[in-house]
Amino acid sequence: MITTHKHPARRNPLRSGRKTVYERWSSPGMFVLAAGGAAIGFNNFWQFPQLAAEYGGGAFLIVYILCVLVIGLPLLMAEFALGRVGRASPIGVFRFLAYRAHASPLWRVVGVMGVLSVFFILSYLSVVAGWVIAYTLRAGFGVFVGLTADGMNAQFAQLVKDPEKQLFWHSLFMTMTMLAAGHGVRRGLEAVVRYTVPLLLVLLLALLAYAATTEAFPRAVDALFVPDFSKLSGAGVLAAVSHAFFSLGLGAGAMLMYGASLGVNERIPRLAFYVVGMDTLTSIAVSLVVLSVLFTGGVDLSSGPSLVFQALPLAFDHMPFGRWFITLFFALLVIAAWTSSIALAEPVMSWLTERFGMSLRRSAILCGPGSWTHGVVTILSFHDWAL
Repeated sequence: MITTHKHPARRNPLRSGRKTVYERWSSPGMFVLAAGGAAIGFNNFWQFPQLAAEYGGGAFLIVYILCVLVIGLPLLMAEFALGRVGRASPIGVFRFLAYRAHASPLWRVVGVMGVLSVFFILSYLSVVAGWVIAYTLRAGFGVFVGLTADGMNAQFAQLVKDPEKQLFWHSLFMTMTMLAAGHGVRRGLEAVVRYTVPLLLVLLLALLAYAATTEAFPRAVDALFVPDFSKLSGAGVLAAVSHAFFSLGLGAGAMLMYGASLGVNERIPRLAFYVVGMDTLTSIAVSLVVLSVLFTGGVDLSSGPSLVFQALPLAFDHMPFGRWFITLFFALLVIAAWTSSIALAEPVMSWLTERFGMSLRRSAILCGPGSWTHGVVTILSFHDWAL
């Protein structure tokens, strides 16, 4: 006889907790724009090009696409489905699922870990996004024109060692994020992605068209698409798997929250496939732009902040109209960071709404300063608290 472990004293979380009504997306297209914009982040810009070039170009691309289709896509569909079933924050979803399965209530710890992770990621992302805003204005005003490699390094070092400037840009970006997230799905998130995500794609196409005019574009195409399996090591396979997880924002609860607002008749596999396609094509297009620019400017390929804030401005400065196109590139990064940060704020704000019965605006007022404060710790780690 098969028995199940029952918890007779446990109350139904849907009855005992505060009920939160989630707005539905106005259309499947808006959902794809929002989820795709949330998936497109810094990793698409400052990590994927270096990984592809280091681990065999097309060989890495083949493995990455397989990882996305075999691992990333099913997990993304699962997050969307769990969010739609639970209609709650990550903590509320796992609490509800544990109740339905007569499982241990400790499963809600998984949701707690997700909410805490996006809270801390948001605080760090806001600091880096502040750097991008500052660099967008500096590029537009021609600050980087004529600088040497040492000059570019000095510009970046000057910014990260100045806590007052970082504090201003960090505060500005966090305010932008909370103003959008605090207005809900229809008046906040959809109002932002309706214009910013199409603008992101247009800017990316403009940069890709510009890169296609360079003499190094065929070399970039070869470096990205021609497979060299001799360079594909075990570390490269692990990098492909890791990037598939991080690029799609899996496991943190952000995509689960987007699923909480899906209608019951929406086809999750199709929507998830569109989101995966948007994210993957963006990574490929960005890689072509980055490799073409670096090859043309004669600058070594790197990854992380050194690629975005030092190598690319130097390379663009060696190209015709480089001042304006590096400005477009940084504007593209600002949009990507903004849509990603709104997605990161959603799980925290939703939990605050469920737990304390406050409005989204009040939860934004609480979440924003909390994440902002932790971001200040990040800023000080580059200055007073640096080892």
